[in-house]
Amino acid sequence: MSNPAEVETAAVDAAPANRPLRVAIIGAGPAGVYAADILTKAERDFEVSIDLFDAYPAPYGLIRYGVAPDHPRIKGIVKALHKVLDRGDIRFIGNVTYGRDLLLSDIRAMYDAVIFSTGAIKDAAMNVPGVELEGSYGAADFVSWYDGHPDVPREWPLDAEQVAVIGNGNVALDVARVLSKHADDLLSTEIPDNVYSGLKSSPVTDVHVFGRRGPAQVKFTPLELRELSHSRDVDIVLYPEDFDFDAASDEAIKTNNQVKTMVSTLTNWLVEQEDREENPEHAPASRRLHLHFLHTPVEIVGEDGRVTGMRFERNELDGTANVRGTGEIVEYPLQAVYRAIGYFGSELPELEFDAKRGVIVNDGGRVLDADGAPVPGIYTTGWIKRGPIGLIGHTKGDALETVGNLLEDRTELPAASEPDEQAILDFLQGRGIEYTTWEGWLALDAHERALGEAAGTLATDAGEITRERIKVVPREEMVRVSQQSPAVANADA
Repeated sequence: MSNPAEVETAAVDAAPANRPLRVAIIGAGPAGVYAADILTKAERDFEVSIDLFDAYPAPYGLIRYGVAPDHPRIKGIVKALHKVLDRGDIRFIGNVTYGRDLLLSDIRAMYDAVIFSTGAIKDAAMNVPGVELEGSYGAADFVSWYDGHPDVPREWPLDAEQVAVIGNGNVALDVARVLSKHADDLLSTEIPDNVYSGLKSSPVTDVHVFGRRGPAQVKFTPLELRELSHSRDVDIVLYPEDFDFDAASDEAIKTNNQVKTMVSTLTNWLVEQEDREENPEHAPASRRLHLHFLHTPVEIVGEDGRVTGMRFERNELDGTANVRGTGEIVEYPLQAVYRAIGYFGSELPELEFDAKRGVIVNDGGRVLDADGAPVPGIYTTGWIKRGPIGLIGHTKGDALETVGNLLEDRTELPAASEPDEQAILDFLQGRGIEYTTWEGWLALDAHERALGEAAGTLATDAGEITRERIKVVPREEMVRVSQQSPAVANADA
């Protein structure tokens, strides 16, 4: 490897045009894969060589570890990402953590440019009294648990009968749906065995979802909302006093089809609920999912260090679709609170970080230094570039902008001193890092599917169920299975 002085010397020379442009992408979720795909397909008169790194042994990032297991349509994005990586013109290198296994100086020695697409995996802070009580959880941590993230504990304390989920976005609905759903109904998904066992033993009866604004201002999508009604033996409970619509709400309903659809769905559910209540033959479900609007969190209440309830201030719409407090305080008995008010990015070593927005400081994807000047050869895309807003598809636009700026800077990129494709593999092996490959992922993917097939057809309360796959959770097991592939064995020889 070159020493830092040699890296700095190399950095003054532009990347030569007589060899492929070497690009490292850190983060193999949708943002990173989209950036790699756009770069390979861009109009250019030179070749590119792309290595796509991830801290996990498997690719797909948010899709594998941030999407609820009962989301088959969203999981379908995996098919598109698989198609890109399976072409063979983008090299996947997993189980490599930036800042620990691979430093910025290492990357700059072996690549002409690097794109950071590490996403946002932490929970945004909710600053109310009692947030530190036992039983108060970040939704992102819970999502990581039920998605089988390799770096979180295998157990989750599911001992509450009454639960609150704070937030009105898609993650809030995912968390509420998973908490309220019967575990047997998740067996047809890729749910890990430890997660199924935990949810199966949950005594939950009521899950309450609280939003600060009204039904016309929710941030989830119609698909997410409608999925709530598909849960077996779960009644959706709404409250007429929460259905407040001001002038701005009425305008949104008239002009925005998505808002119109969601409001229509909610109001139809309210009518159906009233019909059920008047029908003496209706058998109540064993679990209830409550949707509350116009509630602002005030305090998480506790006793002996544990959550026992939560206080909210009732709101009213102010005519502009915003809200103002009414001064009325309401309290609900609860034993657990899940904060789903948004994700937040994590600071990366040696890069300027905006601690308020949770993003790498950048201009159109060009990473900036402390003085606000672009750092040659360093770029960013996805949620770590713009913040955790928008749907997965919006990351394509981010990637297009970032890659466009990288290509525009082509003649000014600092030249790598060790651009050979084998250099990174020799480096990782020299440090004893057990990296994984695309071939290794194919082996792990087949292994997980085989585990599901081996489970056979199961008789459950939801009927006969065939398991799609059983996700492998321990990192060391993921690496072991991945490294059984011939490609890894040959690389280590």
